[in-house]
Amino acid sequence: MTNSGSRTTENGPHPELPHFQELLDGTECASFATPYGTGESLPAALRRLLDLDPAARAAAARDALDAVTHQNSIYEATVPVALYVAAILNHPATAAGEHAHEADLQMRHPTLETLLDWIGYTAYDADDERVAMGERHFGEGFLDACPDMRAFRDLRPVIYSAVQPFLTNDNAKVRNAALVAAVPLTEHHAHRLLSTCTDRFKRDRVLDALNAWGHDTSTLENANDIAARELRTRMADHDLWWASNGTGEYAEDPRF
Repeated sequence: MTNSGSRTTENGPHPELPHFQELLDGTECASFATPYGTGESLPAALRRLLDLDPAARAAAARDALDAVTHQNSIYEATVPVALYVAAILNHPATAAGEHAHEADLQMRHPTLETLLDWIGYTAYDADDERVAMGERHFGEGFLDACPDMRAFRDLRPVIYSAVQPFLTNDNAKVRNAALVAAVPLTEHHAHRLLSTCTDRFKRDRVLDALNAWGHDTSTLENANDIAARELRTRMADHDLWWASNGTGEYAEDPRF
């Protein structure tokens, strides 16, 4: 679970998600910074996330996940913990004992929902909007000064690969948590497409989606994207003018 063995570049290929035991065994948690010091207690808490007792898993989630996140910030320990959580999402122990207590399930979150919620919260803490806010306040070198956030962002594709299967989970809570987590994790895929793909339809659809989610896409558009967007605007203005002029509501000349 060392950072160096799992990092990748924002536009390069990403590694396969390692086995959770390999991540746990390869981690020197005591060397990783957390909001409250270092991560000596993390290995035990992470192991308990696979306890067969749902109550023990819930306590472990508080101990492990709350220990590496604070005030919407990414810490050194956040990155390996995120990889470990992604690696255990499909482990059967994360659901052990939950289906036997249906009434109790109405009063608490399934373990999978808790883990996916945490991935989602963390992903939003490192998404494009967060980077843009940092750059507005601290300049374009913001991300270079935040290596832990950059490391998490670099791992978004491999974390997404673990989240994606749960988009069709039978449990609605798990399914919804996976969808919320998937949105910020797919930003990497959108950036990669925009950096490599020339297909007009695909580029327009990705840019439209990012804009709908509130992203500033000005730095992602190329000259052809801008020309296509301006053409669509002129055509829309033209259609609006003819529709309005035909009804007699106004007869002004169109603005072009």
